[in-house]
Formats: sequence, structure tokens, C-alpha cells
Amino acid sequence: MKNFRAYFLLFIAVVALCSCDLAKNNKALISEAGKALVEELDQKDGEAGACDASAGSAEADDKLVMQTSPKGTPEQILERTGYVASYNKTTLLPNWVAWHLTAERTEGSAKRSGVDFAEDTEVPEPRATDWDYYNSGYDRGHMCPAADNKWSKKAMEESFLFTNMCPQNGNLNRGDWNEMEMACRKWAKKYGDLYIVCGPILYKGKHKTIGKNKVVVPEAFFKVVLRTGDDPQAIGFIYKNTSGNRPKDSYVNTVDEVERITGIDFFPSLPDDVEKKVEAECDLAYGNIMPIN
Repeated sequence: MKNFRAYFLLFIAVVALCSCDLAKNNKALISEAGKALVEELDQKDGEAGACDASAGSAEADDKLVMQTSPKGTPEQILERTGYVASYNKTTLLPNWVAWHLTAERTEGSAKRSGVDFAEDTEVPEPRATDWDYYNSGYDRGHMCPAADNKWSKKAMEESFLFTNMCPQNGNLNRGDWNEMEMACRKWAKKYGDLYIVCGPILYKGKHKTIGKNKVVVPEAFFKVVLRTGDDPQAIGFIYKNTSGNRPKDSYVNTVDEVERITGIDFFPSLPDDVEKKVEAECDLAYGNIMPIN
């Protein structure tokens, strides 16, 4: 009996060591690759087969969707069906919203029609309401878009909580920002597995507010996209909260630059050497960026 127990414990130890080694080898390495990532979208549909849409365990999902906010930032973590939000009770905005988008999650029967924007009763008052946006001149801009949540009725409904919204210029919300959302879904369908983080950018100084509850109006927005798999890559985008119709390459930044501006540490569960790779320069002069048609 003692020998059996000893062999059993030895077997468990070997399995654990092998699992750890396998996990290390499969860690996603972020490259500079803003250019490479978007250029790959120019390839014909027959090229570069898609990854397994179900790739990634729940544990890995949780680790990659969790970001590190700047020290001292008011924060309440809200775990939803389709995303995680870091909520700021001072600005009445999310600090960031992150989610795992797979090819499977780009499809579904849940519809946004009939779903109302709603107060999030899990956060303290004062909090954003529909009346704050009424006649404000700003759209109720989704951070995690409704179209990324068609796979679940509950996820769709939760995407309309005001803790997932920011006051957003209407032209931006329905134009270039929407085009980027569609591009991300195209990426997810092609590659199978994306992690997306976005949120408001508040520059130093006094901020404009809307409504009785004084919801802060961001000066800009960021979006960071991580593609996992055998050739993982990441890219960042920054959009001013203004109208305009600009080429997509005008919004491209390295993830490191987005970190510098926002103070957020993106994908901190990745190894330190991976974060160093994020600091590569990004050439903004390239063309043929991310066609979404």
C-alpha cells in the first residue's frame, strides 16, 4: 500500500511538471505587428486557416481579460456574462472594459431590438442614467459592442448597462469606431480568438460633463486588440472624441504607447519578456490597413 501511494504521488508530480512546461510553451507572445496584423486581413479568405473558435480555457480567459488600472484609480470590478468592466465612481465611466471574442461569439440569435439602456444598480449613486444623455449632444457609446454579444440574451442585455457606456461623439460612434468594431469581428471570424480592451481617455485638466449626475465626457478613446494562437500579435488604437472620417492607419499606435497615455497595464498575466516586446515602434505610414468590406 505504501509503495502504491508513493508511485501515485510520483505520477501526480510528473503530470504537474509537464502541465507547467506545456503552459509556458503556449504563452502568447505579443509582437509589435500592428502592420503585420492588419495586413494579414488583406489576404484572401482561403489563406491562413482559422483557429479553433473554442480555444482558451475559462481560467486563461479570466487572466487575459483582467487588466491593471493605474494606482489610486477608483475601481469596482464588474464581471458580466460577456465582458469585465473596471468602473470608476468618480467619473461615472468605465476605466476599461475587456472581453474575449471568439468566432463563435460573433454569431447568435440574441437581438438588440427591444433591449433598453439601463442603470447599473450594482454601482453606488450617483450613477449614469438615460436622462444624463438626453439632449446632451452625445451618443450612449458602447465599449463592449452589442454585436459582440449576440451569442447570449443575457450578455446582450448586460451590454446596455450604463457602466458599459461613455458619452461619445455621434459621428465617431456610428462611423470610425463602429468600423473598428466590425473589423474586430472579422478578425475573430478569421483567427478564432481575440482579447479586446477599450475605454475612455481623460487628459489632465477639467473635463466636460453631461446631465444631472455629471457624467464625464472623455477627450478620446483607446482600443487594444490581442490575437492569440501560433502567431500572436497585438495592436493599439486611439480615437479623439470628435467627428471625422479618417483612414484607419491614422488611429494606430503600439500597445506600449496606449499604456503610456492611459496608465493601464494591458494583459499583465503575460510574462515580463512579452511586455517588453510590446514596446516596439509602430510605423504609421503603411497603407492597406484593415479593410472591413
